[in-house]
Amino acid sequence: MNHVLRAYGDREGDGMVQMSFVLALPPSARAREAAKRFAEEHGLKEPLVATMEPCAEGYSYFVVYGHSTHSVDVSKIEVAEVRTGALSRDEIEHRISARLGRKIVVVGACTGSDAHTVGIDAILNYKGFAGDKGLESYKGFDAHNLGAQVENEELAARARALKADVILVSQVITQRNCHKDNSLAFEQLVTKQGWRKDVLLLLGGPRIDHALALELGFDAGFGPGTKPSDVASFIVDRLCGPQEREGAS
Repeated sequence: MNHVLRAYGDREGDGMVQMSFVLALPPSARAREAAKRFAEEHGLKEPLVATMEPCAEGYSYFVVYGHSTHSVDVSKIEVAEVRTGALSRDEIEHRISARLGRKIVVVGACTGSDAHTVGIDAILNYKGFAGDKGLESYKGFDAHNLGAQVENEELAARARALKADVILVSQVITQRNCHKDNSLAFEQLVTKQGWRKDVLLLLGGPRIDHALALELGFDAGFGPGTKPSDVASFIVDRLCGPQEREGAS
């Protein structure tokens, strides 16, 4: 069955959308008209320039509203996604204790030239993200955050020395697709060293999704909004068995 959707603005299916962009023009009536015509070229009907502000010398930032005639049939969309159900903290702790009988060793880092640790800190550090405490706060995890600008060789060496069960690679910088190149290089390094099958590889970042992670040879990908409990649930499901096995003899 088709399930066709249009954007929702003031009312269901009215197609109202907004777009933002920068044009190499200082703010003026001419620049406003240029922004309007630019929006029309993208298919917006009756565009309204809601914002025109200088953002640098000779440049203006615009926000434009308008009606889009486009729609999407969501019944035809297939997306690779992490399908692990969310587990409570008690369930996570119990399953690790009952099925592994030891802590799960997790090593994470922002690799290459990437100096942004917000994502990896949110998942691993005790404080966590959005009220969801990080893996350090779990009794069942032994979490090691190596920080930023860690070379692939260093991450691999530290992970092997710590006998890691899981490696988290965080990639925030994406210019010229360096996040893809660096992540792929790490997976190939681990594979070349002969211990890829012994570790769970997870990839995260603002432009990461599950499909891209799988394409790059990782076991799962986590994008914006991921909470520590999401990652913890996936790890436990993969290393300790799915929830439906609970109580089986």
